[in-house]
Amino acid sequence: MSGDAVRRSYLAGLLGQGIGPSLTPELHEREGARQGLRYTYRTVELADSRLDREHLRLLLAHAVELGFDGLNVTYPVKHVMASVVDELAPDAAAIGAINTILVSDTGTRGHNTDVTGFAAAIVDGLAGAALDRVVLVGAGGAGTAVAHALAGIGLQTLWVVDTDPGRAQRLVRSLRHLRDLELVAGSPTDLPRLTRAASGLVNATPVGMAAHPGSPVDPELLRDDLWVADIVYRPLLTELVREASARGCRVLTGAGMAVNQAADTFELITGRPADRTAMSRDLDELVAAEVGSATQRRE
Repeated sequence: MSGDAVRRSYLAGLLGQGIGPSLTPELHEREGARQGLRYTYRTVELADSRLDREHLRLLLAHAVELGFDGLNVTYPVKHVMASVVDELAPDAAAIGAINTILVSDTGTRGHNTDVTGFAAAIVDGLAGAALDRVVLVGAGGAGTAVAHALAGIGLQTLWVVDTDPGRAQRLVRSLRHLRDLELVAGSPTDLPRLTRAASGLVNATPVGMAAHPGSPVDPELLRDDLWVADIVYRPLLTELVREASARGCRVLTGAGMAVNQAADTFELITGRPADRTAMSRDLDELVAAEVGSATQRRE
């Protein structure tokens, strides 16, 4: 990133797994073009054998050497990349996971725009939703960001469910400093009991993505007075979102978080305000084109 106000060219990228279908590159490049910038965004798919810390450290060093101005990082390296950058923004340090890396003359700095992106999505898309008792499914990097976002907008009780008990406990410990927040770590076997008492449920796992089809929650546990949010946006209408809608739940797709975190990252990299309304239209257009293309292929 440069503080030069007349700068017109930027190079950004995305590191992770299953990122081929991501719409993030197009969102960034369209916003760059709208602002008269030469903005290039590349994706780097990480093989299973390339997820260790040392390889990721070298990959980041190469990105710096090649002149990248910023990177997004996603599943499954949000936690490990937090230990690779030179420094962490305070919010990212509190979470222990990042999704954005800025590159400057002074080094690399990790940020977490998943937190701000999800908080904005909830406020905009589920205005007035009860935050007294929320079940969070998934305690990885995305789940940690979601938990901190909910805590920042008035959450009272959070039940964290993960297939890895240690990971759920680590997320809970990261929020122990919030004295007014009741925290409980659980496993998927607890979902029937927890969901019955919850006012809202959030999926922060990869389940529902094109590469990980299905639902993280048995549809029979959903009821019409439960709001349901999914951070997955590829596809936008995940199985969880479809089932929740069919049962009369108030739902939030992953679109709001996708747009807001992309806009926040764009602003960090360029130092320019992003047009979030236009970026939302971009996402709607891209998703509609994709759905139309899939329909034509089936026909």
